[in-house]
Amino acid sequence: MIRTPLRPLARVLDARQKGENPDAIERENLRIRHEQMRDRMRLRAEGRLLVLAIMFFGAFSVIGARMGMLSASEPTEPRAAATGASIIASRADITDRQGRVLATNMSTHSLYAHPQQIYRKEQAVAALTEIFPDLDGEALLKRFKDPKRKFMWIRKKLSPEQMQAVHDIGEPGLLFGPREMRLYPNGALAAHVLGGASFGREGVHSAEVIGTAGIEKYFDEELRDPAREGAPLQLSIDLSVQAASERVLDAGMKLMNAKGAASVLMDVHTGEVISIASLPDFDPNDRPRPPTQGSPSDSPLFNRAVQGVYELGSTFKIFAAAQAMELGLVGPQTVIDTAPPFKVGGHRIGEFNNHNYGPISVEKIIVKSSNRGTGKMALAIGTQRQQDFLKSLGFFEATPLEIVEAQGGAPLLPKRWTDLSSVTISYGHGLSTSPLHLAAGYAAIANGGRVVRPTLLKQDGPQHGPRVLSEASAAASRTMLRKVVTEGTASFGEVPGYHVGGKTGTADKPKERGGGYYSDKTITTFAAIFPAHDPKYVLIVTLDEPVETSGTKPRRTAGWTAVPVAAEMIGRIAPLLGLRPQHDRGQLERIIETSQ
Repeated sequence: MIRTPLRPLARVLDARQKGENPDAIERENLRIRHEQMRDRMRLRAEGRLLVLAIMFFGAFSVIGARMGMLSASEPTEPRAAATGASIIASRADITDRQGRVLATNMSTHSLYAHPQQIYRKEQAVAALTEIFPDLDGEALLKRFKDPKRKFMWIRKKLSPEQMQAVHDIGEPGLLFGPREMRLYPNGALAAHVLGGASFGREGVHSAEVIGTAGIEKYFDEELRDPAREGAPLQLSIDLSVQAASERVLDAGMKLMNAKGAASVLMDVHTGEVISIASLPDFDPNDRPRPPTQGSPSDSPLFNRAVQGVYELGSTFKIFAAAQAMELGLVGPQTVIDTAPPFKVGGHRIGEFNNHNYGPISVEKIIVKSSNRGTGKMALAIGTQRQQDFLKSLGFFEATPLEIVEAQGGAPLLPKRWTDLSSVTISYGHGLSTSPLHLAAGYAAIANGGRVVRPTLLKQDGPQHGPRVLSEASAAASRTMLRKVVTEGTASFGEVPGYHVGGKTGTADKPKERGGGYYSDKTITTFAAIFPAHDPKYVLIVTLDEPVETSGTKPRRTAGWTAVPVAAEMIGRIAPLLGLRPQHDRGQLERIIETSQ
């Protein structure tokens, strides 16, 4: 900027010639300069005030707009901002159908060490082995003295008492890290459903909890999804029914001297699995390691209800009768000659204990459990139609249950489906399936002829699938199952007030090596529906190598082993399911006489 001089020489000379005071020129120029400076400063101040005014207007406009949006929106619970941690430690709870907790999280601590900061190594090792008796003191001391080791884990989970005891050691090199561990408050209850969890990615201050088996692994991503916002995963399992089922099954397994046992209780309309048990079991809080040798079925981790595929014996006979009635080949009172001989493919088809029932009705074939009778119905049906029917009931593939072990329970089918295969499969030999498969098959008969899909998730209502039987065929089949209990091989299955229907199945156990069957080992099964007049539930009870020894001879058939256990179970769980007993007049009179 060019500044004007206060005393211009030309004007000063001119003023002197005119006799004027030259100082007046300086004062006038100085006044003008000050006025110009004042004008510039005023303009600058006004510009700044304008900018500030615009900024304040914008800020208040944004705040006002936000306040308007909040006032117009629905109130919501405030959420904490994400920390940005790479390890997600939170995991949603798992509850039963009533909202009772089956799996949850518990805050705990881990124990790690900086060996170079441990000054009294021998004393520290001695104290640690006293707190944790399973620690190898020599190996621990060796790692403590390793000059290259700067960090090591000692314990991934600590109880509060253990943490205090370690703290009392007073070593600065023994440090604690926060952890969130998975807790199963009911112990071994529903262990095979829940499976278990362990730590995945780990850091000093956090650890990732991941599912290792069961439903924990099947829904691992969903349970760890922060978008759930803490919402639990609700199962179809009823905790009270599950507890009663496991208690009765355990007592029955011991009473019948069985090697193992399984049970499945399923709603016939929704497919919900209300309880499912496999014994022996385990505690998911301390899940054992998988076996490295021997048979997988010997491990408590083995889920007999889902992974165990067995020849389930005469429980399959009702499927042959139902399909034959559906095709119009027979009726309940159609007479079939079951007298010997009956050979198929050069093989003689016999009866249990070499019975000869002679000409009997289809209904009596089921009640008396005739192999020849169901075999002749199977030949009339034909191999292709039999395969199609069993396939529609789900017997050709693994069940879609929401646990990872279910994929390991694929049925074992014959390599060549011959006429002999059709006959033997009609009475439960030559095709191995799981108890859960059988439950789904019986559910289709119980609900009026529609397929249902087994599920461990709570459903809002009936989930009926395609129709495989007419109402009439399903009703006739249910009548036969009821008479098996009142007149046939399942007489011990009657539960006062609950009108049980069902079918027994006794199958010789196949040998692990060399082929053939054991003569003194069986798999016994009772497939029950109740109440028989309006079925709501199907119950499957299976015992592995049972022996009933109350008589003079050991008894291994389902009528003596699986049936009493199932009857006791129904008597325990039916009231828990909200089913009221229904007695006829004769039963009521007997009850009154007994009470008097």
